[in-house]
Amino acid sequence: MLVVHVHVHVKRESVEQFKTASIENAQNSIKEPGVARFDVIQNNEDPTRFVLNEVYTTTEATLAHKETDHYKKWRDTVEEMMSEPRYSNKYTNIFPSDERLW
Repeated sequence: MLVVHVHVHVKRESVEQFKTASIENAQNSIKEPGVARFDVIQNNEDPTRFVLNEVYTTTEATLAHKETDHYKKWRDTVEEMMSEPRYSNKYTNIFPSDERLW
């Protein structure tokens, strides 16, 4: 399993629009083969900060995700909403190791 945390800092006036666009993207993303989980998480102390928690079964699934129409729509829609460029950290799942738990 490959876990990707995408960190996004959104302009204060764009928070609700960002949430709407990101939820739509997440709802479509979880239908993709190879996507085990896709969460949109908002920071409690600073509501302009978000993390997209994406869990993929393979590295190839992450590449396929970026080729989908819903991802491209999200990327283009939220670009001007960001206070700074988004960035991601990639992790390898250690536990649970049994994919059936996902």
